[in-house]
Amino acid sequence: MGITVNSISKSFGHGEGAVQVLKDVSLTVDTSEICCVVGASGSGKSTLLNCTGGLERPDSGTITVTDQEITSLGHKALTRFRRHHVGFVFQFYNLVPNLTARENIEVCEYLSRTPMPLDELIDELGLGEHQHKFPSQLSGGQQQRCAIARALVKRPAVLLCDEPTGALDYEMSREMLRLLEQVNQDHGTTVVIVTHNQAISAMAHRTVTVRDGRVEDVSLTPSPVPASSLSW
Repeated sequence: MGITVNSISKSFGHGEGAVQVLKDVSLTVDTSEICCVVGASGSGKSTLLNCTGGLERPDSGTITVTDQEITSLGHKALTRFRRHHVGFVFQFYNLVPNLTARENIEVCEYLSRTPMPLDELIDELGLGEHQHKFPSQLSGGQQQRCAIARALVKRPAVLLCDEPTGALDYEMSREMLRLLEQVNQDHGTTVVIVTHNQAISAMAHRTVTVRDGRVEDVSLTPSPVPASSLSW
């Protein structure tokens, strides 16, 4: 299981206006690891994450996620794979405004053949007394918990997070990272966090540095720092 990215490249646009965003990128992430992908804005981090999750197709190379080579899958098969095996958490939570917190989570519960027990998940993430509120009635921290619950309810093997702390203040950022750490420890979920914040990499088992569309460095940390101890 885990993730293997093998020599992928990705461009946007055509002809003379084409921009190559990823250039022969290869990396691995072991099962149940926390991996941070770090780099400056525009380095290709988010495109790499989107390709890994099947939201974008690379122009060349292969990607294997949980033993499934996804780059050769047709559109319907790729959609099914994402539905059952991959969860996404984005910088902006993309909650449906006219659904309650519980209903937002139920949307993904319905898509899963073997969802997590909804009430247990809601309690685990501290949403019990807020589950019938609409997103506009939730604090930023409660919205982030709802977004994580929505991603987790379908029991994804892999959780992909794109700048999950980018819109949060320091304390809420640490709370988000503690939640991701808890998910990894409690459920064995492989977690990939794309971030421009180098300090977050201290909590990761593996850190991948991306620069100008290429993997510049990969480092392993035998004993990651607890998210509660991070500072920047």
